[in-house]
Amino acid sequence: MQTKKYVYWQEDNMWIGYLEEYPDYMTQGETIEQLKENLRDIYCELTSGTIPCVRKVAVLEIS
Repeated sequence: MQTKKYVYWQEDNMWIGYLEEYPDYMTQGETIEQLKENLRDIYCELTSGTIPCVRKVAVLEIS
């Protein structure tokens, strides 16, 4: 099973979040479970190649 980190918070009655690797692509849900499902859906879309110019976060090692 693959895992991805995500950032989330509650704003009024909605849960808002994004995948740590893709901070430009936020989604929301009325419950945490709905938010997680929406995050899974957006991950599939972002990694399928159907969305052009997807920006990602990476780590650069500097010596």
